[in-house]
Amino acid sequence: MITINNEPTAYTPIFLGTTQHSLRLSLEMLIMVGMKLNDEIVETYNVTVSAIELGHLPNIGSEIAIEEITGSELSGFKAKIRQSDAQIENMAIIELENLVELKNVGRYQLLKGKNTMTQELHVAELTKENMILIRQLLGVTQPELAKMIGVSERTVWGIENGSQKISNKYVDKLLLAYKDFAESIEMQFDWVSLTFPDLTSKQVITDVLRLQENLFLERPTSQNFYTREMAFAGEKNIYIQDFAPVKNPETQAVDQKFGTTLYLTGKGTRLFEKALLEQNMNWRDFFEKARLYRGHLTRLDIAINDKWGLLNMNDLVKAVQEKRFWSKSKSYAVHGNVDDGWTVDFGKSPFVIRAYDKHKEQANKGYDTDVKTRVELELHQDKAEYVLDEWLNNDKKLVDITFDILYTYLWFTNGKIEDQQLQSDAVRDEIEATVEPMPAWSLLTALGKKMKFVREPKKQSVERIEKWVLQSVVPSLAVLKKTGHWHEIIEAINTVELSAEHEKLVMATTKNAITQATKKLNINFEKPTKKYNEDDEQGKGA
Repeated sequence: MITINNEPTAYTPIFLGTTQHSLRLSLEMLIMVGMKLNDEIVETYNVTVSAIELGHLPNIGSEIAIEEITGSELSGFKAKIRQSDAQIENMAIIELENLVELKNVGRYQLLKGKNTMTQELHVAELTKENMILIRQLLGVTQPELAKMIGVSERTVWGIENGSQKISNKYVDKLLLAYKDFAESIEMQFDWVSLTFPDLTSKQVITDVLRLQENLFLERPTSQNFYTREMAFAGEKNIYIQDFAPVKNPETQAVDQKFGTTLYLTGKGTRLFEKALLEQNMNWRDFFEKARLYRGHLTRLDIAINDKWGLLNMNDLVKAVQEKRFWSKSKSYAVHGNVDDGWTVDFGKSPFVIRAYDKHKEQANKGYDTDVKTRVELELHQDKAEYVLDEWLNNDKKLVDITFDILYTYLWFTNGKIEDQQLQSDAVRDEIEATVEPMPAWSLLTALGKKMKFVREPKKQSVERIEKWVLQSVVPSLAVLKKTGHWHEIIEAINTVELSAEHEKLVMATTKNAITQATKKLNINFEKPTKKYNEDDEQGKGA
């Protein structure tokens, strides 16, 4: 279909060759076009077209992408070229890239507020104040530190007064000498959710997770629009939700709707890391495998554990209350108190940075942990996928990517941030250059890239039930024992019928192997839990 002088026709324009090429700067050319109708050329036109719009000359006798011809024999004819699909796609890509750069959306590097696209990582540099703080945390003098790491006292003195550069070699020596400090900050996954549009829950268990299906309890659910739930050991640590098959009462045919979501909670990630260990896999292997099944991340929590007590939640909360912080998100909230522990959230879904008192949180639940403070990156949907893309598709460690994001999105200061500084075009750079940073926060972000991304595999346990019995039941049992009723208690324990949930918990607790892995690994989980460095390709213990 082509329009000639505003009248639509049924002709198909055919290229019959060039007639004249103009020397004008407009780069126009005169070509001959035939009008094809029912496989015959019924008319011809000599038309002027833009060489730029036309692009490559088509072959003689082939269709040419002209959508309109206007003019007359006296004034000449001009043709308007119809944009090809490739041209349209190319223009769309260019416009999208311009929009991405303008709006700062897309890959996480573009969310930094920078005007240029970059794949470089940005991490805080260690300062002399950071090095002084490290020595104070270690509780040593300059001479003691120098002797321990094998450098001269002059080197330590020079670094701490700013006259000497802080080299990576110096930091590596320090971390090697003080291993407890080197392991004081670590990173691990704390929540993973994946959707699989083409699988059922049982396929996720057997094909993706490769766990033993008999360790899962099947039960109905109405959460998230699903109708079925498969829970490992009957508990919501590792669980999958999907649609239960429905039988047609008339045809007796079974209708199975596909689509499922896998949930690994904080404890669930530790349990699944035991399965990864049994299968001789790491998290990277698992995510690459999940993508083969069209798995899409719906949530990813990355936890940064401060076991040294480097961060003090009272100090962070005070800085928030006094507006001594800068966050890329304008949304923030403070929860809790001094006794039960503080929690501070920056941002809203799909991306939240959260800092909280992990030790007090666990103590309130009756548990103990060596983690003092935890900083979490909670990422949903596309934000989670962006981080995973950067990790899987580029030669970068997840630790570097994580601390780059943390450094880019949140910054605490010791000094007050003035209103005019918040109005600067380069607000973050302005604040970092003119306002004294909070030493603990700047040290965390700068030292983080030296830390490890760890796996901490754990087996299923009945610790929760045991704690409840010890705290709430044992005193009453002692009374019954002293009053002569102990025999009845023992008899009741021996004859009680366990629920389906309890049966699955017993089975998962007593079974050492929870996967379908054929390769047998010599793992003794009775020994203290061993951690594994995720970035170590050999999978050796950390």
